[in-house]
Amino acid sequence: MTTLLPPAPTTPAPGGGACAAATTPATPAAAATRRPVVGSVHSWDLSTGVDGPGTRFVTFLSGCPLTCLYCHNPDTWRMRDGKRTTADDVVAEAGKYTRFIAAAGGGATVSGGEPLLQPVFTGELLHRFKHELGLHTALDTSGFLGVRATDALLRDTDLVLLDIKSWDRATYRKVTGRPLDPTLDFARRLADLGKAVHVRFVLVPGLTDAPDNIAGVAAFAASLGNVSRVDVLPFHKLGEAKWQALGRPFGLHDTPCPTPEQVTSARGVFEAHGLYAV
Repeated sequence: MTTLLPPAPTTPAPGGGACAAATTPATPAAAATRRPVVGSVHSWDLSTGVDGPGTRFVTFLSGCPLTCLYCHNPDTWRMRDGKRTTADDVVAEAGKYTRFIAAAGGGATVSGGEPLLQPVFTGELLHRFKHELGLHTALDTSGFLGVRATDALLRDTDLVLLDIKSWDRATYRKVTGRPLDPTLDFARRLADLGKAVHVRFVLVPGLTDAPDNIAGVAAFAASLGNVSRVDVLPFHKLGEAKWQALGRPFGLHDTPCPTPEQVTSARGVFEAHGLYAV
């Protein structure tokens, strides 16, 4: 990804006039980069009830440091496979739907891949969705790169959709290829900031469905005090064809999808900890 250099300082013209002062950057990202701000985008879409409340304009960014065994978008893993796109273009596209989104009680979500792999671009989108288009904003993240989320980025984020994929550390590393602690640290930071959070947990039979594992995620989420909802997401194989197209073996090919009873039972664990689970 091309490094974007900061603009050269502007020297005031003698005697004042129109060139007497540098132009104030319009957005936080503009303070650090040349405009237009550019990122690697996989796609964008309108969705309802999956990527935050209401109907939402969702921007899927390319690039992810995790390699989740059940990922249904493995085609978003590599940043270089995305399309170089300006924030101006994304915001202009979202602007076509603002009246419809507002009427449907929705907003805009930045997802991936992992949006915090591109924190400047993500921050630019969130800021402009919120302040230019007046939309409710959401960040969909694993939290693994939470240290890259600046305070300014989080101020422009109304809701964080935080994936906590396992409580057992060995299982988490098996599922994602990465350690769990950065996600937990980010969750605690969000709690300290009082940021609204929805936790998402994927239920995979034989992998993440151990009672102690579910209870661990539930107890941690309940301890934060800022988690208003938990989405228990049943494992599915809808992305298997993408794995095959990429020439990658889908390691969970023989893993069954959870039964409705198993999903209900998992939700009950979260509810027993005082959380609203769906």
